[in-house]
Formats: sequence, structure tokens, C-alpha cells
Amino acid sequence: MARMTVNARELKRKSLSSLRTAVAGFNSLDNDGRTTAVLLNLQHAFEMLLKASLDSAKVTVFDKRSEKSISFEAAIRKCQETPGIKVSDGDAGTMRVIDAWRDAEQHWYATVDEGLLYLHVRAAITLYDDLLDKVFGERLGDHLPARVLPISAEPPQDFQLLVDREYARIAELLHPKRRGRGEAHSRIRALLAMESHTDPDAAEIREADVRRVERGVKSGKPRAQVFPKLSTVGSSVSGEGLTVEVKLVKTGGLPMTYVSADSDVEPSAIRTVDLEKKFHMGPYDLADKAGVDRSKATAVRRHFNLDANDDVHSHRFVFGSQKHMRYSDNALKKMKDAKESLYLDDIWNAHRPPLKGKRLPPCTQPGCLAPIHTPAQ
Repeated sequence: MARMTVNARELKRKSLSSLRTAVAGFNSLDNDGRTTAVLLNLQHAFEMLLKASLDSAKVTVFDKRSEKSISFEAAIRKCQETPGIKVSDGDAGTMRVIDAWRDAEQHWYATVDEGLLYLHVRAAITLYDDLLDKVFGERLGDHLPARVLPISAEPPQDFQLLVDREYARIAELLHPKRRGRGEAHSRIRALLAMESHTDPDAAEIREADVRRVERGVKSGKPRAQVFPKLSTVGSSVSGEGLTVEVKLVKTGGLPMTYVSADSDVEPSAIRTVDLEKKFHMGPYDLADKAGVDRSKATAVRRHFNLDANDDVHSHRFVFGSQKHMRYSDNALKKMKDAKESLYLDDIWNAHRPPLKGKRLPPCTQPGCLAPIHTPAQ
């Protein structure tokens, strides 16, 4: 249990205040602006709780360069890495969807299906209670009476069923005899935002993606082809009535097929991403976050060919005459796997800088992807 600092105490107070407002807004009889109020306050409640948790764990919540408080996404990433907090990928996805919905509501607009809204708000309440208990040893019931937790006239439904229902509604709105294109676009934005469950880089919604989905729906493509990432998400519901708990979890889902750029197959909803957001670590950051010595981290990068500029593990940014290699969370996972394996020392021995006048033999360790260099003539 983290020791409460002065900052953490104030952040937690603000967090609970926003949560109470979100819950009251959800249960409000007034529908005007209800979804917006819920999402704005729920996102703020989580951001304050995450930063309170990090501050209690003595993890800085200020960016060194800007000297401003870190973003919500940065707070999620830090909480995933910090012992004693360790937010799971599934829980991070729930918060990212709420943040993406909030962003769409605050800066433009989106239409969130009531069933999907309830499922996510209830999952958020479950997650909030878990975090409060894990970090501060408190339960949400200590601050809110059970009767005010989000309630709905219908029980929580299966995630996939709700997504299919929303997809069918979008198809109806896009029918030539209907003039529902504006509402269809607003509902498409909400579904695109939910891809944050499995892809942190999908939180930003672009109108190009909305139009691409529209074309896929109009052409009669099935939902699993237009939104393949949503096929990997499921809901786990336990309890009854006011004690119901909801968790949104990643499942096996459907297989995805990748096609070349010149293929006749047109992908329906390929997302464009902010490369600087996806590849957010330099080589030292990558090593430090993985807890690997920087020299050995260079060997690991060579072993797994993480400098391949493949837009999966790494990307080379070119600014005039300067070139900078940056790494993604995929590279971080590879680095952590290497640290936890039993042959990190073997990787180091195979890829360390050779002694003067000598060349290291080709690597024969399992999984090595490093290019094999022929000896100099």
C-alpha cells in the first residue's frame, strides 16, 4: 500500500469528486448533455487517480522538458510499469476508450450506444475500485453509498452483441433512402475509439478512418472485416444488481489478414497513427524501461534486429541531416522478454563489441534475427 503524500491526497480528492459527478450524471433523468458530462468527469477521475498513485509511488508526474504534468496516456504507461500499481493491458484499454470518447465529445461529437456506455462505465467503476484498493487500501464503498453506483434499466449485455447491434444500426443509417449520414459518422467515431482496447495508437480518431469505414459498410462487408480489432474484445460480468462487476478483457478473436499495398483487396478500416506517439522511446529510454544494461540492450537490439526500421519495433525519423531511431512498445516487450530469459548473457556474448582485430562468430542463439556478416577479406 502506497504512503499518501500531500499531492496524492489532493489528487485523490479531486478524483473522487469527479467520479461522484460522473455517476450522478449517468443516473440523471436529464439526457441533454448527459454522455458528455459522464465522459469528461470519468476521464478526469481516472487521470487524477493514476497521478495520485504514481506520486505515492514516488514516480514523477511532470515532463522534464515542458515542466508540465504528463498526459493521460503517459500516466497509463507509467502505471503499467510501476510495481504496486501494474495496470493490466485490458484495464489500460478500458481507460483509453473512455479517454477517446471524451476527446471526441469535447472537441467534436460522437454518438455512444447506451448499452456500450453502460458496459464501459460499469467496467470503469470496477477498475476504479480495484485501483483504489490496490494502491491506497480503500474501497469505493468507503466514499460512495452503493445505491448511487451506475444503474441501468437493462442488465449489461455481451460486448460483441452490442457492437454487432451498433454496426447494423450504422448500416441502416447509411441506406440510400435514409438521410442519416451525420449520425452514422458519429456512431462510427464511437466504434473506432473502442479499438483502443487492443491498440493504444487507435485512440486518435481521424475523419479519413470514418470515411473508410463508411465505404466498407456501404459495400456490405461484415463487421469483423471492417472492425477486426473489436473481434478480440469480450466482457466478463459477475454479481447481480448493484453489486454487478464488469471487466472488459482481450480474447483470442478472429485471425487478421495483412495485404500488400498493391493488392486488389481493399482493407476497410486501416488506421493511420501518429508515429511519434507510437515510437516514443530512444535507445536509452528503451534500455532503462526494460531494466537492461545499456550495453547489453544494444546487443539485444542486434539479436532481434530491432533497428530494422520495420514500423513495428522501430522507426527512423529523419530531420534534415539528422536521423533518429525510435522504438515502440513492441520493442520494449522484446527487450523485457530477453531480460526474463535465461540466455541474456549468451546474447551479450554473441553480439558484444568484438576485441580489436577480431570478429565475432555468427550468432547461433535461438530466435536471433541479426544479419549474418561475412568476414572481411
